[in-house]
Amino acid sequence: MKNFDQIIWQEKLTFVDFYASWCAPCRQMQPIIDRFEDRMRERTDVCRIDIEDPEVRDLVHRYRIVSIPTLMFFRRGEVLWRQSGSVSYNHLVQVLEELELYELAGAR
Repeated sequence: MKNFDQIIWQEKLTFVDFYASWCAPCRQMQPIIDRFEDRMRERTDVCRIDIEDPEVRDLVHRYRIVSIPTLMFFRRGEVLWRQSGSVSYNHLVQVLEELELYELAGAR
């Protein structure tokens, strides 16, 4: 994933899902993340990283991914939120809204 840094350094929020195809909680999260991506695409980009891909080993080490799924929001290269394990669609939307409000408050 050679352009990962470019993706997370944008102004728009970027949601990243670190997963593995063999991981049951990751498979459970897939329809939730698909729904989130479909409904929130104007507000955030979604990026999925398969930790089994040898090309992303550096990313796995850089972000210390030891549990999957690991979900993260980035803006301008900064990790704004991180959680491992399954979460609900509503929780993801709530986190997105809180991050947007925080950014709006900081812009004043």
